[in-house]
Amino acid sequence: MRLPTVLVIDVQRAFDDPSWPERNNPDAEAHVAELLAAWRAADAPLFHVRHESTEADGLFRRGSDSFEFKPEAEPLPGEPVVEKLVNSAFIGTDLEQRLHEAGAETVVIAGLTTDHCCSTSARMAGNLGFETWFVSDATATHARGGFDAETIHLTALASIDEEFCEVIDTREAIRRLQVASSPATK
Repeated sequence: MRLPTVLVIDVQRAFDDPSWPERNNPDAEAHVAELLAAWRAADAPLFHVRHESTEADGLFRRGSDSFEFKPEAEPLPGEPVVEKLVNSAFIGTDLEQRLHEAGAETVVIAGLTTDHCCSTSARMAGNLGFETWFVSDATATHARGGFDAETIHLTALASIDEEFCEVIDTREAIRRLQVASSPATK
């Protein structure tokens, strides 16, 4: 059994900017850190994904402090980083190729934001044939369109669960990783 590959998407300082509306799940970054710790301990594959603004004044502008990863998701030396210009971690990047070359079968989505880059990447992963787990408590989003952040989060989860992916929590993702990495299942 191949170990699942975690994709940590856009856990960047730009999301700390006060211009963002109200956000749900203040513990998302702590859960991302838990996932990274478990994947590193199991020597399981992982990718960090980072968004870059195409606008000169964008919050995710290369070279700015806000472009950088938050401390909870900081890559260790040698860990792969995929940089993207659009919502999907697969469009305009070599992520799909790298996953296939590594023999990945399952991808695990965590990061920011639930309804944009994480959801878009989960939809693409599912459509590309990867078994996809979406970690609900290791994702978060902001209020928009007159809806509070938690409503946006839950609606996004409901719209992808059981069609593009399976929505699970951090504890379940780590449990599955431990099962997959136990000597009995190798």
